[in-house]
Amino acid sequence: MAQSQSRQGIPTHLTLEQFEEFVLPHLHIGRRGPQPKLALHVIFNYILKLLYLGCQWKELPIEKNGEGRPEIHYTRIYGAFRRYAAHGCFDTIFKGSVSLLSLKGYLDISIIHGDGTTTAAKKGGDNLGYNGHKHMKGDKVVAFCDRNCNVIAPFITAPGNRNESPLLKEALPQVTLLAKKVGLDLNKTIVSLDGVYDSRANRKAIFNRDMIPNINPNPRGRKTPKRGRKPIFDQSIFEERFQTIERVFAWEDKFRRLLIRFERISKLHYALKSLAYTMINLRHFCQS
Repeated sequence: MAQSQSRQGIPTHLTLEQFEEFVLPHLHIGRRGPQPKLALHVIFNYILKLLYLGCQWKELPIEKNGEGRPEIHYTRIYGAFRRYAAHGCFDTIFKGSVSLLSLKGYLDISIIHGDGTTTAAKKGGDNLGYNGHKHMKGDKVVAFCDRNCNVIAPFITAPGNRNESPLLKEALPQVTLLAKKVGLDLNKTIVSLDGVYDSRANRKAIFNRDMIPNINPNPRGRKTPKRGRKPIFDQSIFEERFQTIERVFAWEDKFRRLLIRFERISKLHYALKSLAYTMINLRHFCQS
């Protein structure tokens, strides 16, 4: 890996300068209705605080004003969050972070690592399914990161009972589309995946995009080796995923709101997840 990630903290609060540089250009600012009592920078930091603490909206710790009352009601912050999610602001902020990483030279896309993670949903909601392997009801996402633990593409979502392997064909176009927008060349990039994605269709989908698959062969209970030419597989590249994509998912758990999904509307949960991945990407510029 190009550099050590051990001493970088994931930011959970943005200064005014950081907010105006990385977030404000991508926010939807309404022209109608009453003006917010607080600056957008303060409201956005309250959303980050909820994401980090994992509390309910009504339990969000809000600072007192000069009269000893909360400086803003939590419903105002929730309304701003819903408005940003409805206009796709969190996805735009995430794409902006990837573009910034590419511009500053923090991306190493010679190898990209992909994997899926499942989140339990205790209160129900949409886009859910029972995962028999992990014995819980929830949803899953498939994400990609580079060698420096930067999330480089919007994640693909599915109910928890879906197999991850077919999701790769939906995730790859997202990777190539975002790479084209930010000017990344994925030609001859190695795509490292675990054995659950081992299939002829997935390997063909990667080859058709001029990338090289590095997928751990899945014997699927075979008693004898499969006939034919052995697929390309480098064990040293595969072992690197434990210091990349698995580390990203561990950093995601820092945001307690994502440990268990309490949002019944999946779009709101995925907006918070996009915000968490954005903070992971911005760790190079916004130290915690």
